Amino acid sequence: MEGENQTSFFVFIIMGFSNLNHLQFLLFTTFLMIYLCTLGGNTFIILMTLMDSRLHTPMYFFLRNLAFLDICYTTTNVPQMMVHLLSEKKSISFGGCVTQFFAFLSLVGVECLLLATMAYDRYIAICKPLRYLVIMHKALYSQLAASCWVCGFLNSVVHTVMTFRLPFCGNNKINYFFCDIPPLLVLSCGDTSVNELVILFLGVFIGWAPFLGIILSYIYIISTILKIHSSKGRKKAFSTCASHLLIVLLYFGSAIFTYGRPISSYSLAKDRLISVLYSVVTPMLNPIIYTLRNKDIRKALRTVAEKIATFKSNFP
Repeated sequence: MEGENQTSFFVFIIMGFSNLNHLQFLLFTTFLMIYLCTLGGNTFIILMTLMDSRLHTPMYFFLRNLAFLDICYTTTNVPQMMVHLLSEKKSISFGGCVTQFFAFLSLVGVECLLLATMAYDRYIAICKPLRYLVIMHKALYSQLAASCWVCGFLNSVVHTVMTFRLPFCGNNKINYFFCDIPPLLVLSCGDTSVNELVILFLGVFIGWAPFLGIILSYIYIISTILKIHSSKGRKKAFSTCASHLLIVLLYFGSAIFTYGRPISSYSLAKDRLISVLYSVVTPMLNPIIYTLRNKDIRKALRTVAEKIATFKSNFP
């Protein structure tokens, strides 16, 4: 009977924003606009950094990876959220939940590590500028990016296996808008203490270590910048780091809040707002922040626009 109770359903019900029935269409429109901005903005960064040879540098290589990551990241949950907002049927199959869980957790881990790698790149560029091209050669930055993706996927494999080995005894209503660790642990009727230990243990390597590495990098970066005598030089150095640091604070602040606490402190109704910030809003803000504060990308856009104008003038 126990085994029957634990396998009596093959779908999860995503509660999402069902308590806001009067706002369903407004939420759908908002998420649709955010999703389109995310796709458009990040695709724009990928194309600009590929088309302009001046942007074929380690910094923009990592930025392309981040843009591609954000496209994948937001696609794992936002389209389904929009479908559920306009549909009476708000279910996801057990297999679909496992797939979404694995994909989302993989990309969360990759982003944490990639942001730390980008901080290391900025540290080398500002603190050791004369050795930058020697240290950050193509083989190294390609290996660093690949390591981020591999470690992110391995981290997700562990969490996926540990989470879906738990029993779910009849209650299949997820009080969240996608399949994630906190709502599934709350939903389980089994002992989640081992899962919590795994979250804390792996969180040290995937979350806290990259975050502390970023903080340490920026301590050295700021110390070096303050030693620059030219105010113009200091301003330029700060501008190359400000965008990245802002994204780090937004992303790590919300992600650590979500995954860095014991299960007893979860409040899914409130945590949904935080998860919207790092899983929906931040991927949209990345291209906006990097584009508005980045002179190189604006120059690349002007160059591409001039080439298009020249091409059109040749073929009236």
